[in-house]
Amino acid sequence: MSTLVLDRKTAVIGGASQGIGRASAIALARRGANIIALARSSTGLQSLMEALPRVADGQDHRYYTIDYEDLSALDTLGSELAKRPVHILVNNSGGPPGGPLLRAEVPEFVKAMTRHLFAFHTLTRHIAPTMIEAGYGRIINIISTSVKQPIDGLGVSNTTRGAVASWGKTLASELGKFGITVNNVLPGATLTGRLESLITKWATDKGVSPLQQAAGMKSAIPAGRFGKPEEIAAVIAFLSGPEAGYINGINLPVDGGRTKCM
Repeated sequence: MSTLVLDRKTAVIGGASQGIGRASAIALARRGANIIALARSSTGLQSLMEALPRVADGQDHRYYTIDYEDLSALDTLGSELAKRPVHILVNNSGGPPGGPLLRAEVPEFVKAMTRHLFAFHTLTRHIAPTMIEAGYGRIINIISTSVKQPIDGLGVSNTTRGAVASWGKTLASELGKFGITVNNVLPGATLTGRLESLITKWATDKGVSPLQQAAGMKSAIPAGRFGKPEEIAAVIAFLSGPEAGYINGINLPVDGGRTKCM
């Protein structure tokens, strides 16, 4: 199969200015996709535009600065994006701060649900009809291994990610008949700014150094290391292609073997 299996396909990618979102945009562009990158940081998005490869004739990339907490603005953007076919939607947004569940205030849940479940749903409602019309669709939700095994110290995140996982599974059943797949990718501990901030927080809470905290976390991973954003992006790129057309409605951990359940 040609490496440019996404030639003439358009991919909308959230959280694309850094981390897994940025790596995914680059991976999909290398397969020929036109990238529409979304994030809050215009500086990060401009940097991404310079880094994105152009490997197919007429390949075009663009970006929109958007805050996923602003559902009204996201709704307007969704209407704009739906004017042309979108074939791939990578739902991705930064995770909420860590902390025990009972210390969380209700507004923290509202904020997290807005940035994830509500924002993802807002974009998907606009974009899915274009996939139906095009006869091709891949919706990929970047969540967390916490949907299989809750992570200590991430109470709000665990709760929110679980809701998104159920939403995605339901959507997979509704859209499968149109040739659209909906899958959840569950990154484990991955070398991103969020992981660095969590390591610092947890190290402070425990009274240990960040290096000690990181070493303890790595010891719980059979692979013995943290993942790279590019490794998560490779899975997203595969699920975006035609070769993954019979994979639908799954939760796929990419975590070096850390999750203990099947």
